[in-house]
Amino acid sequence: MSKARDVPVYLFTGFLEAGKTKFIQETLEDRRFCNGERTLLLLCEEGEEEYAPDQFADPAVFIRVIEDQTALTAENLEKYLQETGAARVLVEYNGMWLLDSLYTALPEGWMVYQEFMFADAGSFLSYNSNMRQLVYDKLKSCELVVFNRFKGGMDKMDFHKIVRAVSRRADIAYEYADGKVEYDDIEDPLPFDLEAPVVEIGEEDYAEWYRDMSEEPKKYEGKTVRFVCRALRRQKLPAGSFIVGRHIMTCCAEDVQFAGLVCQWDGAERVKDDSWLELTAKISFKFNRAYGKRGPVLSYIDSRECEAPKQPVATFY
Repeated sequence: MSKARDVPVYLFTGFLEAGKTKFIQETLEDRRFCNGERTLLLLCEEGEEEYAPDQFADPAVFIRVIEDQTALTAENLEKYLQETGAARVLVEYNGMWLLDSLYTALPEGWMVYQEFMFADAGSFLSYNSNMRQLVYDKLKSCELVVFNRFKGGMDKMDFHKIVRAVSRRADIAYEYADGKVEYDDIEDPLPFDLEAPVVEIGEEDYAEWYRDMSEEPKKYEGKTVRFVCRALRRQKLPAGSFIVGRHIMTCCAEDVQFAGLVCQWDGAERVKDDSWLELTAKISFKFNRAYGKRGPVLSYIDSRECEAPKQPVATFY
């Protein structure tokens, strides 16, 4: 059986009237992008603005509309590709559909090369307040967020904090009505001092610390940290070990998960199960049977029992 050919997918997400159609139209009018390759344009929603195919730089753009989420299947996508002979795919995605539906439906060989999110700056904060899960879903994997219709009186920090609570990798652009574009240059210093002899992790900073340590483990090798955590005893753990951590809410109540770490201590059997501790420990990264792989392991230094934080579930914002 021959191997499926690679098909680059350019994904454009956001909510209605966010500017996706305008950006895709301009992209397809650009001769640098339209260089003779046959292009499949999948429309998963239709807003007020319509495409003008007669203005595309290349006529070899084939539009297919997916009106219902149930039609988003690998079989349909492959059928559209075969009947158009397209070499690449652009997707204008429905903002009310979760991205997992698309990624699950991608046929073998289809790979998302670039993912952009577009948002109307005038309605984005409201969307985030009322439909946080959908906003999080569109921010979690995008490379660039474009806030269009941005106005001078708006506070960029309000937008910046929402994006950074989900992703520190995404670039952020603010586009004004006159076409001027400004890129976000707000620095995000960590809320704790990594150079301190003991790195004090505030109760409100556990989620940020846990994510940063997961993304950049080299920064934490050999560091001594102190933080408030739940301590858990589990029978399947190796001798001299217990679990510490906190629940983290990334998006909404439905996605709360326990973010735990293995702590090694000869006196582990003296730890009270499901107690709250202020723990001081040293971090190293190595294989541990509790993880089944290499990961952060804490070497116990000291602890004291304490009260649970005022907000037991840690968040990013």
